[in-house]
Amino acid sequence: MISTHILDTSLGTAASGVTVKLLIKNGGQWTTLAAGTTNADGRFSFDIEKNVGIYQIIFEIENYFKNKSTECFFQDIPVIFKVENTQRKYHVPLLLNPFGYSTYRGT
Repeated sequence: MISTHILDTSLGTAASGVTVKLLIKNGGQWTTLAAGTTNADGRFSFDIEKNVGIYQIIFEIENYFKNKSTECFFQDIPVIFKVENTQRKYHVPLLLNPFGYSTYRGT
């Protein structure tokens, strides 16, 4: 399973309603595998068959901040990571604020 969770650190709350897209790299091209929006808890799980490869989650945050009438610097946040062990869960959280972000490999 590949999943994500977004926390808006400027508010100390989950970032709900954020569009997230999961892509895989094939040669030099990116192919979209799945997309959705984070739930009320800021979470989304991609319902895909997981294969070894290079993946990218794109967090489309511009509308999230626009809906909060908050200026932001970043439009989309791409996070690229590799999957080597298809038996484990891959959780990619995003800590977000209008002018910065951080991510890590979660559990």
